[in-house]
Amino acid sequence: HVQLVESGGGSVQPGGSMRLSCTASGASGNMCMGWFRQPAGKEREEVAVVWSAAGSVWYADSVKGRFTISQIRSKSTSYLQMDSLKSEDTAVYFCAARAPCTVVAGTPDPEDFGYWGQGTQVTVS
Repeated sequence: HVQLVESGGGSVQPGGSMRLSCTASGASGNMCMGWFRQPAGKEREEVAVVWSAAGSVWYADSVKGRFTISQIRSKSTSYLQMDSLKSEDTAVYFCAARAPCTVVAGTPDPEDFGYWGQGTQVTVS
């Protein structure tokens, strides 16, 4: 049974930085890991995904150039480095995993991921 645990959320001023971490337990290293977010009153949206099976990374246009995702496969750990944060980045951020890792074409969809963390609040104000 795979469990994902996020850490690193909190409050930061606009223009600041924050790093989120996610560690998967009960999993093999063959996972794609990504991050989604859900602003209050809105639907969950994709942020960034590491398609480790293909060695590629996907970013939402809204975070390109500001956010960096990385994954340490041997440790089943994902990081989301967020720089130049804006108020519109305020949301609950969720770590997600797809196992086994198979690449999905186009924009990642939450339904492509079978495992989810509990979410961590990020507030930019």
